[in-house]
Amino acid sequence: MSLHVGIATTMAVVFHEIPHELGNFFILLYAGFTKTRALFFNFLSAVFAILGTIIALLVGSTLENFSSVMLPVAAGGFIYIAGSDLVPELNKESKLGKSVVQLLAIGLGVGLMLLLDIMED
Repeated sequence: MSLHVGIATTMAVVFHEIPHELGNFFILLYAGFTKTRALFFNFLSAVFAILGTIIALLVGSTLENFSSVMLPVAAGGFIYIAGSDLVPELNKESKLGKSVVQLLAIGLGVGLMLLLDIMED
């Protein structure tokens, strides 16, 4: 893998995880958790994410083709989330202006990935 792939992956994870963790926190609050308990469980999930990262790095350093297998698996996870959770929500939008903004945002995301691919070559 290259530095560009690492940077792109890091940016994708950061831009995904920050709103995701905020969403999880507010879902826990809505479910009746106290702020302290919601923060604790959010922190606990982050600890396990870091533990998983450490394990993946250790395994990846010992197996020759680990990254060439795990990168498509990670990408597939993001594609699955987009296809199963986000796209049906986009279809619920009835206002043309919001639909155009959503389409432009998707196009921007695809364009950024294409740009990163071109820059890597």
